[in-house]
Amino acid sequence: MTPKVSVLFITYNHEEYVRQAMDSVLMQECDFDYEIVVGEDCSTDSTRDILREYEAAHPDKVRLLFREKNFGRPTMNVYDTGMHCRGDYIAFLEGDDYWTDPKKLAKQISFLDQNPDYMGCTHTCEVVGKHGESVDDEEALSLYTWDGDYTFEDYKRGPYWPGQTATVVCRNFFREGKYDYTILYKAHDFLDDGVILLFLLLQGKIFRMSETMSAWRFVKKEGEGNWNSLKLKRNQMADDCLTKKRLLEWCEHSVGLSDYGRNMAYNDYVTAVSMYLKSGFKEHCELVHELFDYNIRHVVMRDQPVDYFTYTLKLVIREGFKKLGKRRKK
Repeated sequence: MTPKVSVLFITYNHEEYVRQAMDSVLMQECDFDYEIVVGEDCSTDSTRDILREYEAAHPDKVRLLFREKNFGRPTMNVYDTGMHCRGDYIAFLEGDDYWTDPKKLAKQISFLDQNPDYMGCTHTCEVVGKHGESVDDEEALSLYTWDGDYTFEDYKRGPYWPGQTATVVCRNFFREGKYDYTILYKAHDFLDDGVILLFLLLQGKIFRMSETMSAWRFVKKEGEGNWNSLKLKRNQMADDCLTKKRLLEWCEHSVGLSDYGRNMAYNDYVTAVSMYLKSGFKEHCELVHELFDYNIRHVVMRDQPVDYFTYTLKLVIREGFKKLGKRRKK
């Protein structure tokens, strides 16, 4: 029998947390069938042994996807696990987060069943640290402050999102196959939440409930293996520009580009040029050239003849005068 819900559960080296995450799914009180599809990305700790225990205890619910070698891209694990989800709906959970309400799935599925024009449903979450302590991190808390309906227009305005990954329950877009979803891992090696939101919002609205029904483990420390820690050593602005360029290419092929996309392409090129002028790093120079070829030459100028040096010089002058004007107004 096809389950109504597939819990897309990804994990890697989560031996400290994976029991709590799995138990939070298995405690769900609902009158429909669900499966837990576990994408285990070749952990080097005891995560696999723990998962085998759960599979043995719950063979009707737990499906283990053990990777022969680490994908090297957590987003690839999300994509591949998603492609194995059979349910009408997908709920997301990572091995270091957990759900806190035993009726979470029942509440969200009930909403989606009754509101077919919505693609997904999220809710409020609490933020905890490595050992479950409450975390008061402005960066974490500022991202997910939404209430009610969330649309593609809201997504474009940013920077607020309707819910952290563990809060999302949505219709199974992987199974429907409307778009080429490989961009999920091609856009970025770690970040998948914003891309998944894009998939959903291109097909409908998202509703955010005000109830708190999950916990997000937010750890930001040198030496840790989670994204919030790893990004401390990465050039986040360059990462962001390249990710958005790949998403623009995907959108152009899948749904076409609007003026919003063209404005984004221009603004990201301004950002890349600014980074290069401030640092002169080789990677920033390469980023400028890559974004010029697509963002400017193809998207902004729509394949009209344009000279790199002339365009960029005029841009620097134009943007410089804009900043000067803003300073004078202050």
